Amino acid sequence: MIYVTGDTHGNQILWDACITSFLKPGDTIIVLGDFGIGFFDGKYWPEEMFFDYLAEQPYTVLFVDANHENFDKLNAYEVSEWNGGRVHRIRPNVIHLMRGEIYEIDGKKVFTFGGGYSLDRDFRVPGKTWWSEEMPSDADYRNATEHLKTADFRVDYILSHTAPVNTVDYMSRLRLGIKNTVVEEAPLTSYLQWVQENTAYNRWYFGHFYIDRKLWKNQYVLLDEIRELHSGEVVKVRCQQ
Repeated sequence: MIYVTGDTHGNQILWDACITSFLKPGDTIIVLGDFGIGFFDGKYWPEEMFFDYLAEQPYTVLFVDANHENFDKLNAYEVSEWNGGRVHRIRPNVIHLMRGEIYEIDGKKVFTFGGGYSLDRDFRVPGKTWWSEEMPSDADYRNATEHLKTADFRVDYILSHTAPVNTVDYMSRLRLGIKNTVVEEAPLTSYLQWVQENTAYNRWYFGHFYIDRKLWKNQYVLLDEIRELHSGEVVKVRCQQ
């Protein structure tokens, strides 16, 4: 089975107690940003030891990047090809799905576009706890557009960290404690709006907003829920972070 879930933020215990215990051999779980590369040096394991632990598991971990990643470390991994798109392979079964790529996963086309803005930017240290690469570059946008053109703007699933600008506005009107707009993130949310308006898709999953909810336009925002990719059904609610 293939599952999607929200931000994990390098929480080792969350993985051990609430994710690994749920997954079966051959399963795949996709983290919708804030996987936590460079943030895994926690109470129990150094990061590389934790990745070794994941490498021993009989499941696959896929993730898009977001605003809680160490991009110096993430971008130091060699770029390779996987299922039709470019990836960083952290371990054989721990794989970063890069921005603007389209992959074939379980016979379906999956478009990925990570990135997001850190609201706590002023409290973080450049090069240590914050990286400007959290927001996409012009090259990322061009890459995404070219791949969507090649796919005739038709995919099965879209995976991102943040959401189209109109969806952010929609969530704000639901009184979920979400700001109507974050000016610094507007280039990204506006681009995702363009993707929404020009691309046919079945389901769109994203994280970032610390809530779980099925929204409009076949879009889902996730944090603790684990949903089945194809059906969108909730199969488990993770332990609280």
